[in-house]
Amino acid sequence: MPQQFANVDDVVEALRPSYPVYCLRPQTLRRQVQRFDAGFPGTVLYAVKCNPHPLVLDALYAAGITHFDTASLPEIAAVAERYGDATCYFMHPVKSRAAIQAAYGIYGVRHYVVDHPVELAKLLDETPARDLVIVVRIKTPSDPHTVFDLSTKFGCDIETAVTLLETIDKAGCRSGLAFHVGSQCGAPAAFATALDLVAQAMRRSARAPSLIDVGGGFPASYVGAEVPALEAYLHEIRDALARLAPPPETAVLAEPGRVLVADACSLLVQIQLRKEQSLYLNDGIFGSLSEMALSSLRMPMRLIRRGATPATDMQAFTLYGPTCDSLDVLPGRFDLPADAREGDWIEIGQLGAYSNALATRFNGFFPETFVTLTA
Repeated sequence: MPQQFANVDDVVEALRPSYPVYCLRPQTLRRQVQRFDAGFPGTVLYAVKCNPHPLVLDALYAAGITHFDTASLPEIAAVAERYGDATCYFMHPVKSRAAIQAAYGIYGVRHYVVDHPVELAKLLDETPARDLVIVVRIKTPSDPHTVFDLSTKFGCDIETAVTLLETIDKAGCRSGLAFHVGSQCGAPAAFATALDLVAQAMRRSARAPSLIDVGGGFPASYVGAEVPALEAYLHEIRDALARLAPPPETAVLAEPGRVLVADACSLLVQIQLRKEQSLYLNDGIFGSLSEMALSSLRMPMRLIRRGATPATDMQAFTLYGPTCDSLDVLPGRFDLPADAREGDWIEIGQLGAYSNALATRFNGFFPETFVTLTA
């Protein structure tokens, strides 16, 4: 069991950690799951890739999540071997034959995504029965309000989607339609646009899909990058589904990740050295902070000092990570108390999404300590 504390300051006081510490808030996870459930008219699949840590999965499962968007065989195994009643969906459009065989034969996975005829043929080749639900992923338009555009890598046009749906039907499998508007989508209307494409595919194929998957992309509000409330996205989806009017037996799925976990975890790092206006930390872009280097996203920070109060005047600092690589530096500068010094800690908030999931072992540095908070 992880160590449990009331708050981050108590973590500092008890552990005085010289290593990075993830501070997980299970109650925040529970509230976000309840919030999503309250507004979404269907089944919620947690996107495991966003944060696959067992403590995170346990908290989500305890909050009622039993369906999981899994993108690889190890993710499927991590879920299926931990929760006997969980349902995994293999939602990566490109899968190895060995992964398909194991997912189907060992873990009983029956839901798969494709976006190309060759991938569909591969899937049909490697599964012995026609008890599958094969979901066709449609390409969505690029949106300037989306931080990570996924449409350049995955998704097919409407014509290809119709052909795939016909092939699935002839093979004796059930079919579905899916899309992904991109990670950290800032425009709720992007979901309505994508569901209009689903409607086109349904009309042209003259088929009612077994399921419609609206994907992920539900954002978190970061420093200087506020986004509409989650409820605005769910409202847009409900309205678009009402216009689409799928049959009652058509299941509706969503794959939230970031919006469920971002606010539920912060990271405690320590300053190892100050050089003028530069601070050297014990975590960086090769560890928990890679998304800050890959995007314009900025997370909130606060300085913690045992037994004393930091200065009230602020100063802009450059933040370096612990590795010997000069690339290990966060873009831009960050305002912290002007007297920040070696031994102080910094709590970096909103690091529940794409932090530990992306950490490497470069230079031997690897953040892996989790504690839970009750507040």
